[in-house]
Amino acid sequence: MIIRPAEPRDLPDLRNLFLRSRRAAFFWEVPSTFVLEDFDTETNGEAITISADNDRLTGFISVWQPSNFIHHLHVDPRYVGRGIGRSLLSSLPGWKSVRYQLKCVSANRGALAFYLANGFVEVGQGKAGNHEYRLLETAIGTGSMEASKAG
Repeated sequence: MIIRPAEPRDLPDLRNLFLRSRRAAFFWEVPSTFVLEDFDTETNGEAITISADNDRLTGFISVWQPSNFIHHLHVDPRYVGRGIGRSLLSSLPGWKSVRYQLKCVSANRGALAFYLANGFVEVGQGKAGNHEYRLLETAIGTGSMEASKAG
């Protein structure tokens, strides 16, 4: 498996993977509302890292770098359970020392279990649209968890 920054040539495969992944995993949404161009809008301005097996894109992670916010982590449905998500997380700059955050829809129990098993803790809850989410952050961070909760 190769982990590397996304390149312009990856865009068609990234769009397809994003579409397939959301249609397979986001059971609370109407699949037909997802389109290929969503990838461009959803990841605009974010740092994107991909995983590939030979020339096949197997997953990606996108991060809004100013706040170390993981906006997307998607693995090709055919490759789920092979350590790709964990490898993408581990590839983040300062993974062991920098605090990263993300929001995960509460109904997405598989993703919640994955993040909790990979060093995230719940630090808040909220609602976006009709969906409740959990705010998660890495347990290992630049400050104490109590300080981050207070801020």
